[in-house]
Amino acid sequence: MLAIISKHEKELHLTTIMNNSKPENHSPLKFFLLVYGLSIPLWIIETRIDIKRLPLDFSITDILAAFTPLIAASILVYKEEGRIGTNQLFKRILDFSRITKKIWCVPIILLPFLMYLLIYITIHLIGLPLPIKFHFPFLSIPFLFSLFFLGSVVEETGYMGYAIDPMQERFGALSASILVGIPWAVWHYPSIIQQGHNLTWIAWATLGTVAVRVLIVWIYNNTGKSLFACILFHTLLNLGRPLFPKDGIHNPLVDYPYVHYSIIAITAGIVVFVWGSKTLTRYRYI
Repeated sequence: MLAIISKHEKELHLTTIMNNSKPENHSPLKFFLLVYGLSIPLWIIETRIDIKRLPLDFSITDILAAFTPLIAASILVYKEEGRIGTNQLFKRILDFSRITKKIWCVPIILLPFLMYLLIYITIHLIGLPLPIKFHFPFLSIPFLFSLFFLGSVVEETGYMGYAIDPMQERFGALSASILVGIPWAVWHYPSIIQQGHNLTWIAWATLGTVAVRVLIVWIYNNTGKSLFACILFHTLLNLGRPLFPKDGIHNPLVDYPYVHYSIIAITAGIVVFVWGSKTLTRYRYI
């Protein structure tokens, strides 16, 4: 009898978790406040202490701050849904089974490469200086992929795993992408400033970062809301940066941000035009 009651209570608890895990029960505002609340002390520490920047122009505080979206999402989900909810959130990191339309593996994998190729071609066509000699670090690709995959996991689990769905339900896909993309871009400002970039560079980076979020939401909505698809796309986009042709004099992605980020923004604009701003899934040519 006790076993039956216990089983019944467990089923009721699981039902409650299922009901509470609806996107409308998530609080994007609390999420962003918590991300910034966890990040600001790290940024203050970096301004007060001369922290040496690591390879790829990261600092220790950059790495620690990268985990704040995951931490914020985990705290809020645990509060809203308990341990079962957090387990479900973490399981979504490898939810590649949601990608039922395998054709979407093509833009996930190839679009980052094609955008970087187009950036290189554009720089060449308009006659801007390009590296004369450059070394392509083939042997470092597995390490870089692992590093950027981890970075994408800790960011996207928060932004896409927690915040995006309630915002899409309220504002639509494009508006939600922008509303997530702007604080995401601003969240990168301390690192960008530490790298020595000026306000013009930051403005272009903001445009490009918001455009990237539009592309990630587009991927998400067309892959059965697969968090893994977003993580992989984000990883490959980041992987292209250190692999982009450069030498000791020229780094085109840094030297010409107006080319780099405008190409990404144009790509996002084409996606919005073709798939529609409301859901980013209604392909207009079918």
